[in-house]
Amino acid sequence: MTGSIKRKAKTGVLLVNLGTPDSTSVADVRKYLFEFLNDPRVINLPWLLRKFLVNVIIVPFRAPKSAKIYEQLWTKDGSPLIIYGSKVKEKLQNELGGGFEVELAMRYRNPGLDAVLEKMRIKQHKRIIVIPLFPQYASATTGSVAEKVMGIVGKWWVIPEIKIAGQFYDDEGFLNSFAERAKQYRIEEYDHVLFSYHGLPVRQVDKVYVDGKPCADHNCENEINDDNRFCYKAACYATTRLLAEKLNLSGERYTVCFQSRLDKDWLEPFTDKVIIQKAKEGAKKILVFSPAFVADCLETIVEIGIEYQKLFEEHGGKKIQLVESLNDHPLWIETLRKMVLKHAI
Repeated sequence: MTGSIKRKAKTGVLLVNLGTPDSTSVADVRKYLFEFLNDPRVINLPWLLRKFLVNVIIVPFRAPKSAKIYEQLWTKDGSPLIIYGSKVKEKLQNELGGGFEVELAMRYRNPGLDAVLEKMRIKQHKRIIVIPLFPQYASATTGSVAEKVMGIVGKWWVIPEIKIAGQFYDDEGFLNSFAERAKQYRIEEYDHVLFSYHGLPVRQVDKVYVDGKPCADHNCENEINDDNRFCYKAACYATTRLLAEKLNLSGERYTVCFQSRLDKDWLEPFTDKVIIQKAKEGAKKILVFSPAFVADCLETIVEIGIEYQKLFEEHGGKKIQLVESLNDHPLWIETLRKMVLKHAI
């Protein structure tokens, strides 16, 4: 009997998160910041101004300081973003079975999109489903991943069916996964609850609107509508309302806020300012959700768990308790499985 054995084409699944330095060395942190901050979707300033600001001012001065912060995050196995990402990749592969092949990539640094997509190209998948791991759409996250993927795949001679998943802040599985995480804490024992999201410059959310009006004119704190459905701020508030409903939290029990700001023209209220205010009002215990992240990282473990804890204590508070992110929780793996199958139709 002669002839070759035909290999059945699979569906490729590409999970993409933001990125992390390869190590805590200043050199590796510098490389990460250089790649990250030079993305025009992250710092959307004119080319020459962005290059000067990033490469002459921000990266040289920020890299040594950031390296020390990453040392607080790092484990013996490396970056939590890579550790949890690898676990999710493996568990999702087990749940999806042989008809799918799951890969993990980072938008910045390693494993890089160029190398991972080249690996997928060689596999000749019948379709590729890209899942940017960002619950709320932002041009600097989901938008940047989509642009990068399309730029790479667009140069292939054979382009398979490509599907890029969008925001999923209102996905029942995503919401139930965070609600399940909260069950280990008795919410009624906390003086206040914060829903802290990564900040963005106001100018970036303003650019969402084709009517030329700013975000401030679109009632983003109270509703999602046809005009603001891709507004990051509106999606963050909508995420909070949906989670608060599942957690039976009344409006006066929680605050939506934004962390990691670089200057005053970013989304408000600022998380650190809210923490100081609550401490001065007499709050001793605060529970913090960070539903912009599906894996614990610098912003959750260090910024909230360490830096905000210290800030709270300095102003009279006692305990800032972070609700862990989804990481590799079984409900999150099941959510991703359903997400993949929906896009595989």
